[in-house]
Amino acid sequence: MEFVLIAIAILVVALIAGVSLLVGRGRRTVRLDDDDAAGTTLTRPAGPPAPPAPPVPSGSTASGLGLPPETVELPPAEPEPGLVFDTPLPSAGRLVRLRSRLARSQSSLGRGLLTVLAREKLTEDDWEEVEETLLAADVGIAATTQIVERLRTQSMVLATASGADLRELLVRELTGVLGPDLDRTLGTTRHEGRPGVVLVVGVNGAGKTTTVGKLARVLVGDGKSVILGAADTFRAAAADQLETWGERVGVLTVRGREGGDPAAVAFEAVRTGVEAEVDTVVVDTAGRLHTKSGLMDELGKVKRVVEKQSPVTEVLLVLDATTGQNGVVQARVFTEAVTVTGVVLTKLDGTAKGGIVVRVQQELGIPVKLIGLGEGPDDLAPFEPRAFAEGLVGEA
Repeated sequence: MEFVLIAIAILVVALIAGVSLLVGRGRRTVRLDDDDAAGTTLTRPAGPPAPPAPPVPSGSTASGLGLPPETVELPPAEPEPGLVFDTPLPSAGRLVRLRSRLARSQSSLGRGLLTVLAREKLTEDDWEEVEETLLAADVGIAATTQIVERLRTQSMVLATASGADLRELLVRELTGVLGPDLDRTLGTTRHEGRPGVVLVVGVNGAGKTTTVGKLARVLVGDGKSVILGAADTFRAAAADQLETWGERVGVLTVRGREGGDPAAVAFEAVRTGVEAEVDTVVVDTAGRLHTKSGLMDELGKVKRVVEKQSPVTEVLLVLDATTGQNGVVQARVFTEAVTVTGVVLTKLDGTAKGGIVVRVQQELGIPVKLIGLGEGPDDLAPFEPRAFAEGLVGEA
């Protein structure tokens, strides 16, 4: 009998200690759901301590709450006193505010072109210099040929153009090869009672997880409700990083154990989004070396599993703009695994490789929808061809 009492006392102490850790005011997140089978947890910014929960019946479901899945109700993400969420500005016009960063390079594309085209009489050597400037900016051979041919036909106009007119002409030509008519709408809105589901893919090091966090800020700034899925379970601290981004703007994060099944985490994130009736679920996927066929198979599996809950409305491929041709090679591999609907180009600030936008679109036939122009939390902007061309050319 004494052993039984001692065992009960130890169990009670352990339960009290566990509850204290969960509701401690020092935590920034609260675990709402613990699934021993799938290893997924649902976290949100911490609110005030909750009252003691009723005993869980022995026949609890996989949700860990002892309730059928259709009756699960998510508590609101109410901040504790003194905790203030960031309120990002709407994304409209963000590229215009950030375009000055495109000129941060040792050899600006626009400055080099304007210098050559402003000469009184253009020789063959001058036109070769124009070609070299465009190719050095990763514009690509096809687009470079198109731009040079169009400028050659206007060579007489160039000889008499003022600085402002020359700049406008160059902006117009660059805008024309940036695909101004491409559909760059993000599939992030609810449709037929289901949330928009965005899969974000790409290799490690391209800024994929950071892009997911910044995209959450873009969506929250535009007034959408969001849930994040940390399905990159193979990179250490990837889930922690994403959870921190979510906490800043007050959105839920679904995560799993390190090394767990990414498809299970993605499935749980979308299921939660469907039940909570949010606008958008953004899933961060694994990003190991793109040369490993296992990763490509895994991405296909994630998409198939997710679509058992809701259709995938957007697949964004994150590319590092500084990698040049390697980025295009990576893109081709990923497009074989999943249907990529848009490209996110990161690290476009501080580089003269801005022409990679043209190259990616022309070689892959996929529109660039977002670009990263810095390391700040709000430095991810929707791509606007005219504003981007003005940023590349710079001031007259």
